[in-house]
Amino acid sequence: MKIAVSDAKAQLLELVRRAEKGEEVILTRRGEAIARLVSLAPDGERRLAALARARGAAKDGLAAKDAEDLYDDHGLPV
Repeated sequence: MKIAVSDAKAQLLELVRRAEKGEEVILTRRGEAIARLVSLAPDGERRLAALARARGAAKDGLAAKDAEDLYDDHGLPV
């Protein structure tokens, strides 16, 4: 479904419910699509958690500095 952002503000709860049920909601401004509201599948939630962990590791200096830190002498992932 497509809906203008100005109309979506008043219907946000209903739009979120529709997205949770699998319906794709496209937000528009002046008739142009600008955003999409979709449900986060469990796989998406895992990806978000992994991204958060990676960001935390980067902040703590635990992330790989370059590709050499990711592979051993035989080119295999460490």
